Amino acid sequence: MARREFSRKTKREALERAGGHCEKCKAALKVGEGEVDHILPDVLGGEPVLANAQVLCRVCHAQKTADDIRRTRKADRQRDKHSGAMRNRPKLVGQAFPKASKHPSIDKNALPPLARPQLFR
Repeated sequence: MARREFSRKTKREALERAGGHCEKCKAALKVGEGEVDHILPDVLGGEPVLANAQVLCRVCHAQKTADDIRRTRKADRQRDKHSGAMRNRPKLVGQAFPKASKHPSIDKNALPPLARPQLFR
């Protein structure tokens, strides 16, 4: 599916609505710094309309994009699992390691004494 971008009119209206500030962190934006972003990503069904547009600074946009990628990948995995395109992995079966106690008790008197380094000859 091809990515659908906002029209120039929608971008202009979103920038006017934001009033020169990031709509997430409220940072002041210089002319040309604001980035118009889909609130609901295009790949998850977001439409390129004003109600789904937000103006973000570069930092907020990068953070949101990273989150969108995680959400998109999760949706892809769920869809693939549901459709049968991805099979469940069988659990590995093997002999387990014995459980160790959290605090082993060591008798320090039973240990051999450490050799002391000779400092002077």
